Amino acid sequence: MNINISQAANLPSCFGDFKVKAFKEGCKEHLVIYRENLNQIPIVRVHSECLTGDAIGSLKCDCREQLEIGLKMAQEHNGMVIYLRQEGRDIGLLNKINAYALQDKGLNTVEANHQLGFGADERTYEMVTFILNHFGIKKIKLLTNNPSKIKSIEGIEIVERIPIITKPNKYNKNYLHVKRDEMGHML
Repeated sequence: MNINISQAANLPSCFGDFKVKAFKEGCKEHLVIYRENLNQIPIVRVHSECLTGDAIGSLKCDCREQLEIGLKMAQEHNGMVIYLRQEGRDIGLLNKINAYALQDKGLNTVEANHQLGFGADERTYEMVTFILNHFGIKKIKLLTNNPSKIKSIEGIEIVERIPIITKPNKYNKNYLHVKRDEMGHML
Protein backbone atom coordinates (compact mmCIF):
# COMPACT_ATOMS: atom_id res chain seq x y z
CA MET A 1 0.00 0.00 0.00
CA ASN A 2 1.24 3.48 -0.87
CA ILE A 3 -0.06 5.59 2.02
CA ASN A 4 0.82 9.20 2.85
CA ILE A 5 0.54 10.11 6.53
CA SER A 6 0.10 13.60 7.96
CA GLN A 7 1.74 14.99 11.03
CA ALA A 8 -0.19 14.69 14.31
CA ALA A 9 -2.21 17.75 15.31
CA ASN A 10 -4.30 18.76 18.31
CA LEU A 11 -8.06 18.67 17.96
CA PRO A 12 -10.06 20.07 20.86
CA SER A 13 -13.70 19.06 20.42
CA CYS A 14 -16.99 18.99 22.27
CA PHE A 15 -16.11 15.36 23.10
CA GLY A 16 -12.71 16.22 24.60
CA ASP A 17 -9.13 16.88 23.57
CA PHE A 18 -7.79 14.60 20.86
CA LYS A 19 -4.90 14.20 18.49
CA VAL A 20 -5.62 13.63 14.79
CA LYS A 21 -3.71 12.16 11.87
CA ALA A 22 -4.80 11.78 8.27
CA PHE A 23 -3.90 8.79 6.11
CA LYS A 24 -4.15 9.25 2.32
CA GLU A 25 -4.82 6.06 0.39
CA GLY A 26 -5.17 6.88 -3.31
CA CYS A 27 -7.98 9.44 -3.50
CA LYS A 28 -9.39 8.54 -0.06
CA GLU A 29 -8.26 10.45 3.00
CA HIS A 30 -9.04 8.70 6.28
CA LEU A 31 -8.86 10.33 9.72
CA VAL A 32 -7.74 8.90 13.03
CA ILE A 33 -8.98 10.69 16.14
CA TYR A 34 -7.17 9.48 19.24
CA ARG A 35 -6.16 10.26 22.77
CA GLU A 36 -2.51 11.17 23.23
CA ASN A 37 -2.03 8.55 25.95
CA LEU A 38 -3.63 5.54 24.28
CA ASN A 39 -4.38 2.60 26.54
CA GLN A 40 -2.19 -0.45 25.98
CA ILE A 41 -5.30 -2.22 24.67
CA PRO A 42 -7.43 0.71 23.44
CA ILE A 43 -11.12 0.83 22.66
CA VAL A 44 -11.32 1.41 18.91
CA ARG A 45 -14.34 2.49 16.88
CA VAL A 46 -13.99 1.90 13.14
CA HIS A 47 -16.50 4.29 11.61
CA SER A 48 -17.32 4.61 7.92
CA GLU A 49 -18.20 8.03 6.59
CA CYS A 50 -21.90 8.92 6.46
CA LEU A 51 -22.33 12.53 5.40
CA THR A 52 -26.11 12.49 5.78
CA GLY A 53 -25.95 10.99 9.27
CA ASP A 54 -22.67 12.29 10.68
CA ALA A 55 -22.91 15.89 9.47
CA ILE A 56 -26.59 16.52 8.74
CA GLY A 57 -28.18 14.36 11.43
CA SER A 58 -30.24 12.06 9.20
CA LEU A 59 -32.68 9.94 11.16
CA LYS A 60 -32.65 7.20 8.47
CA CYS A 61 -29.59 5.58 10.06
CA ASP A 62 -27.81 5.39 13.40
CA CYS A 63 -24.41 6.53 12.13
CA ARG A 64 -24.18 9.85 13.96
CA GLU A 65 -25.14 8.24 17.25
CA GLN A 66 -22.52 5.54 16.73
CA LEU A 67 -19.85 8.14 15.92
CA GLU A 68 -20.71 10.18 19.00
CA ILE A 69 -20.63 7.09 21.23
CA GLY A 70 -17.26 6.18 19.74
CA LEU A 71 -15.82 9.64 20.39
CA LYS A 72 -17.15 9.71 23.96
CA MET A 73 -15.68 6.28 24.68
CA ALA A 74 -12.36 7.21 23.06
CA GLN A 75 -12.22 10.25 25.34
CA GLU A 76 -13.21 8.36 28.50
CA HIS A 77 -10.99 5.32 27.91
CA ASN A 78 -7.98 6.78 26.02
CA GLY A 79 -8.99 5.11 22.78
CA MET A 80 -9.41 6.02 19.13
CA VAL A 81 -11.88 6.42 16.30
CA ILE A 82 -10.76 5.44 12.83
CA TYR A 83 -12.91 7.41 10.39
CA LEU A 84 -12.84 5.64 7.03
CA ARG A 85 -13.91 7.47 3.88
CA GLN A 86 -16.29 4.76 2.68
CA GLU A 87 -19.49 6.73 2.14
CA GLY A 88 -22.67 4.69 1.79
CA ARG A 89 -21.01 1.36 2.58
CA ASP A 90 -18.47 2.40 -0.05
CA ILE A 91 -20.86 2.96 -2.95
CA GLY A 92 -20.29 6.73 -2.84
CA LEU A 93 -22.55 9.65 -2.09
CA LEU A 94 -24.30 9.80 -5.48
CA ASN A 95 -25.20 6.10 -5.35
CA LYS A 96 -26.18 6.37 -1.70
CA ILE A 97 -28.70 9.09 -2.54
CA ASN A 98 -29.99 6.95 -5.41
CA ALA A 99 -30.36 4.11 -2.89
CA TYR A 100 -32.28 6.48 -0.61
CA ALA A 101 -34.65 7.23 -3.52
CA LEU A 102 -35.23 3.50 -4.01
CA GLN A 103 -35.86 3.16 -0.27
CA ASP A 104 -38.46 5.93 -0.57
CA LYS A 105 -40.22 3.61 -3.06
CA GLY A 106 -40.27 0.70 -0.58
CA LEU A 107 -36.99 -1.18 -1.02
CA ASN A 108 -34.85 -1.79 2.05
CA THR A 109 -31.18 -0.77 2.25
CA VAL A 110 -29.87 -4.12 0.96
CA GLU A 111 -32.43 -4.36 -1.85
CA ALA A 112 -31.66 -0.78 -2.94
CA ASN A 113 -27.92 -1.51 -3.14
CA HIS A 114 -28.59 -4.66 -5.15
CA GLN A 115 -30.92 -2.74 -7.50
CA LEU A 116 -28.04 -0.35 -8.18
CA GLY A 117 -25.66 -3.23 -8.94
CA PHE A 118 -23.79 -3.30 -5.63
CA GLY A 119 -23.44 -5.80 -2.83
CA ALA A 120 -25.13 -5.15 0.47
CA ASP A 121 -21.82 -3.79 1.81
CA GLU A 122 -18.82 -2.90 -0.38
CA ARG A 123 -16.53 -1.75 2.47
CA THR A 124 -13.08 -3.19 3.17
CA TYR A 125 -10.93 -2.86 6.28
CA GLU A 126 -7.29 -3.36 5.23
CA MET A 127 -6.65 0.28 6.11
CA VAL A 128 -7.60 -0.42 9.73
CA THR A 129 -4.78 -2.94 10.08
CA PHE A 130 -2.35 -0.49 8.46
CA ILE A 131 -3.37 2.30 10.86
CA LEU A 132 -3.22 0.13 13.96
CA ASN A 133 0.22 -1.15 12.94
CA HIS A 134 1.33 2.46 12.40
CA PHE A 135 0.43 3.19 16.02
CA GLY A 136 2.09 -0.04 17.23
CA ILE A 137 -1.24 -1.45 18.41
CA LYS A 138 -1.48 -5.25 18.42
CA LYS A 139 -4.59 -5.75 20.58
CA ILE A 140 -7.85 -3.80 20.70
CA LYS A 141 -11.31 -3.70 22.19
CA LEU A 142 -13.51 -3.18 19.13
CA LEU A 143 -16.63 -1.04 19.48
CA THR A 144 -18.92 -2.57 16.84
CA ASN A 145 -22.02 -4.58 16.06
CA ASN A 146 -20.74 -5.57 12.61
CA PRO A 147 -19.31 -9.11 12.34
CA SER A 148 -17.64 -8.22 9.01
CA LYS A 149 -15.38 -5.74 10.79
CA ILE A 150 -14.36 -8.38 13.30
CA LYS A 151 -13.55 -10.91 10.55
CA SER A 152 -11.80 -8.38 8.28
CA ILE A 153 -9.28 -6.87 10.70
CA GLU A 154 -6.24 -9.08 10.19
CA GLY A 155 -3.11 -9.32 12.30
CA ILE A 156 -4.68 -7.51 15.25
CA GLU A 157 -6.06 -9.39 18.24
CA ILE A 158 -9.58 -8.32 19.14
CA VAL A 159 -9.68 -9.11 22.84
CA GLU A 160 -13.24 -7.87 23.27
CA ARG A 161 -16.16 -6.76 21.16
CA ILE A 162 -18.05 -3.94 22.81
CA PRO A 163 -21.63 -3.55 21.53
CA ILE A 164 -22.62 -0.08 20.36
CA ILE A 165 -26.22 0.50 21.36
CA THR A 166 -28.33 3.26 19.84
CA LYS A 167 -31.98 4.06 20.33
CA PRO A 168 -34.13 3.28 17.28
CA ASN A 169 -36.51 5.90 15.94
CA LYS A 170 -39.49 5.65 13.58
CA TYR A 171 -37.27 6.43 10.55
CA ASN A 172 -34.50 3.90 11.17
CA LYS A 173 -36.33 1.05 12.90
CA ASN A 174 -36.70 -1.03 9.70
CA TYR A 175 -33.13 -0.15 8.65
CA LEU A 176 -31.82 -1.54 11.94
CA HIS A 177 -33.94 -4.70 11.52
CA VAL A 178 -32.40 -5.23 8.05
CA LYS A 179 -28.91 -4.75 9.47
CA ARG A 180 -29.67 -7.39 12.09
CA ASP A 181 -31.72 -9.86 10.04
CA GLU A 182 -30.06 -9.65 6.61
CA MET A 183 -26.54 -8.43 7.36
CA GLY A 184 -25.94 -10.27 10.62
CA HIS A 185 -25.26 -7.23 12.79
CA MET A 186 -25.35 -8.08 16.48
CA LEU A 187 -28.17 -5.77 17.58
